[in-house]
Amino acid sequence: MHDFPPVLEAYTPEETARPDTRSPARFLFWLLRVQADVVVAMAVAGLLWFLPGALSPLLLGRAIDVGILRGDVAATVGWAALLTLVIVIGAAAGIAQHTLAVRGWLIALYGTQKLVTRKAVQLGHVLSRRLPTGEVLSISSSDSNTFGQTIEVVSRGIGSLAAFALVCALMFSTSPPLGWVVLVAAPLLVGAASPVLRPLNAAQTAERTQTGQLTSMATDIVSGLRILRGIGGERTFGSNYAAQSQRVRRLGVATGTWQAVTETISVLLSGMLLVTLVWLGSHEMLAGRLTIGQLISFVGYAVFMVWPLQTFFEFAQKWVQGLVSARKTIALLDPEVPFSQGSAGLADRPRLEDAVSGVVVEPGRFLAVVSAVPEDSAALADRLGRYLPTSQVHDEGAEEDELTGRAARRAQAEKDARRAAAAAADAALGAGEWGVSADGTDYSQLRLAALRRTIVVSDTGSQLFAGTLQQAVDPWGTHSRQEAEAALHAAAAEDVYAGLPGGWQGRVDELGRGLSGGQRQRVVLARALLLDPEVLILVEPTSAVDAHTEATIAERLVPKRRGRTTVVMTASPLVLHYADEVVLLVDGREAVRGRHAELLTNPAYRAVVGRGMEEDE
Repeated sequence: MHDFPPVLEAYTPEETARPDTRSPARFLFWLLRVQADVVVAMAVAGLLWFLPGALSPLLLGRAIDVGILRGDVAATVGWAALLTLVIVIGAAAGIAQHTLAVRGWLIALYGTQKLVTRKAVQLGHVLSRRLPTGEVLSISSSDSNTFGQTIEVVSRGIGSLAAFALVCALMFSTSPPLGWVVLVAAPLLVGAASPVLRPLNAAQTAERTQTGQLTSMATDIVSGLRILRGIGGERTFGSNYAAQSQRVRRLGVATGTWQAVTETISVLLSGMLLVTLVWLGSHEMLAGRLTIGQLISFVGYAVFMVWPLQTFFEFAQKWVQGLVSARKTIALLDPEVPFSQGSAGLADRPRLEDAVSGVVVEPGRFLAVVSAVPEDSAALADRLGRYLPTSQVHDEGAEEDELTGRAARRAQAEKDARRAAAAAADAALGAGEWGVSADGTDYSQLRLAALRRTIVVSDTGSQLFAGTLQQAVDPWGTHSRQEAEAALHAAAAEDVYAGLPGGWQGRVDELGRGLSGGQRQRVVLARALLLDPEVLILVEPTSAVDAHTEATIAERLVPKRRGRTTVVMTASPLVLHYADEVVLLVDGREAVRGRHAELLTNPAYRAVVGRGMEEDE
């Protein structure tokens, strides 16, 4: 039996521990297989839970025929005692079934969240190129909860099926014609709801897609709230969010309508079967083929049959919901890191060379890269760190309103095709030679883990997580307070420490929302400096600070990184003044190299740096 928190080993060499992402149905079966012991235990408990409803009509009928009608008190008491025992067993099984259902629900819920977390760590920056943030959050929250519902109803459905078979056997032993009626009619009744399942699936898919987009929109608004207030865009984005909320509401109403239709069919057809069995049973009794007790038993069987039949209808609904959630989940879990890698190690002080730009990074040097087009220097940083281009390529496509049926399926197929094309493009980019070498060895021949340990890129997209200031600066918890204070000093971020109540234990909100843009940027810089990698690549590390603070950072950064390789993408003269070498990129290629003072005689260099000086003034 699994304990809480559930242990789920995923992305390990054992193939059975890897989720089956070949199709939504296969993924759901994999979830069931992962906790097969819990599913079987729930099914057994569910069968015992159904026993009072299945056996009570038989025992009550026997008590009437053998005991009450014949005036046999002992027989009546015996059958009544047996009926009481069955009810007690059913009550105990109901408690066990509910306990197991909660356990299985939690295993599916938190197990899925662990899968999402591990996949996010595995993919790293590739994750944002596959799915928007809101989609990932929806998978981790609402979809994981749906999987818990699906597993619970599957287990209960197995118990219902076993109880249904038991009642059919009891009916056949008493009246074969009535048994055949139930055996033939029940599958037909359940199959009658199948035409409704397809539009229900489409409606749930459209609603789930729009809900993910709504979550993404909310995430973007919250993370950029300060900027929105600065440019007066709150009203515009608020209106867009309201419109998207109404779109989700309308799709929710459509989904609820189809669910109501399915439940209506369930109640109507189950009631029709009940009426038919009572009518046929009455005629069998009048014909002398059934006793009074047997007629009462058949009425009880008919009433009981409504219960498993409705469970079958509920199973169909929840399974469809599970398929919708599984389709979204495997879109996240299926991609692998699109990088080929070899087994070669990396030297402690590598010499890097980028074939695209021609830039050479000598070990132990402080190199600054200047470009009139910031995207060129950012692309160089991505190549040196072996990251895919920073632009996100996940595509939600055109806005979908109340798409249902064939239109919803076509829109989903188009979206899947776009994502597959983007993944294929990334795989093609990362599969061959990378074009950047370390000591003459192309990145594609190096172990990616060794590369990540040696070369660290800190750009403007680096974020802070919610927690204390200590956790923000030292998320690994592997450095002393003195080392953390030194990194904070080098990043000129002492005011962040002084301004937070509690100092190192002061709380930092998610994404650093409680900090100014400059403070957040300096905390990110301090975190990178504390890690102290052999090669540190900084992209515009002082873009959000004032000139005085920038000068302080530039003055402290060089001695902090002395003996290590540092590459800074910047056009700030205050930082360039301290660099050992400066490279000017023109059209993405190295045009000239030298000291800052020497390069000021170059018109192209002076045009870029002079613009930065004007901005500083």
